[in-house]
Amino acid sequence: MDIVVSDLVKKFGDNLVLDRFSATMERNGITCIMGPSGCGKTTLLNIMMGLLHPDSGSVEGVPHLKSAVFQEDRLCEAFNAVSNVALVCGKKADKTQIKAHLESIGIDDFAKPVGEFSGGMKRRVAIVRAIMARSDIIFLDEPFKGLDENTRDETIGYIKDHIGGRTVIMVTHNADEVKALGGRLIEM
Repeated sequence: MDIVVSDLVKKFGDNLVLDRFSATMERNGITCIMGPSGCGKTTLLNIMMGLLHPDSGSVEGVPHLKSAVFQEDRLCEAFNAVSNVALVCGKKADKTQIKAHLESIGIDDFAKPVGEFSGGMKRRVAIVRAIMARSDIIFLDEPFKGLDENTRDETIGYIKDHIGGRTVIMVTHNADEVKALGGRLIEM
């Protein structure tokens, strides 16, 4: 079943952020959402994830098992990268596998707390965490923010190699990222 967003309306005070927004997003596909800042892209993701409720309208077909990369990394700063990823992998987290995923996108310091990492390193840990979480849908809100071009391209390749047929909904400001992921574009 595809995800169907119908006539979503969301206001914050007097600020109308979503005004009867509708879209269909393909199940097991990659959908990329672009638009100017403030047009409601993050609000839309938060409604789809169940973190916000719309004032009116509906969203149907979103799988129950979700993972996400938010605009802010939301990592446990005192934990190392492996421990941050292991948190979403359950009791039987395979630390060797987690390390292999992290190494594949250039993270090889497993002792240092992520609070000491650069912004780009934190982004990549957050991405690995979302990919390795048990989920049917992955929400990515500007996941490549702060990554240089080579690291971004390497990370896009990592995501493509590991989404495993799951539905991906990504917010971006960069048409090159849409093209590199092979996603369907929705403009807001």
